[in-house]
Amino acid sequence: MKALLIALFFFQTADMPLVQPKDLAAHLDSKPMIFQVGPNVLYRSKHIPGAVYAGPGSKPEGLAMLKSAAADLPRTREIVIYCGCCPWDRCPNVKPAMEALKQMGFTKVKALYLENNFATDWIGKDYPIEH
Repeated sequence: MKALLIALFFFQTADMPLVQPKDLAAHLDSKPMIFQVGPNVLYRSKHIPGAVYAGPGSKPEGLAMLKSAAADLPRTREIVIYCGCCPWDRCPNVKPAMEALKQMGFTKVKALYLENNFATDWIGKDYPIEH
């Protein structure tokens, strides 16, 4: 069963470039455009420095917010999206947000891989946060 879940996970993320938390934390000084595409309550509590709240990717209004926030960016701009609401394999927000950005023509989009959630995999590792 576990092998099946792992295979399913890789199938679902094969077309989704990922960045690990430690790598993004070390790369923040290069100022990638970061969009938080999960619940607003998570963003308001704590978020990655410089991140912009772009609405929940699982809802039409969230995708509209994301498209509006990204509309004027160069299509070659480095973008990182993240949610962190729940374990990665159950997140409803990242994949639709990634697909929306790709449909808009963005070529350097990565998803922040948060295996458990934002609290555990970012805050718990003492990576930089803003309130």
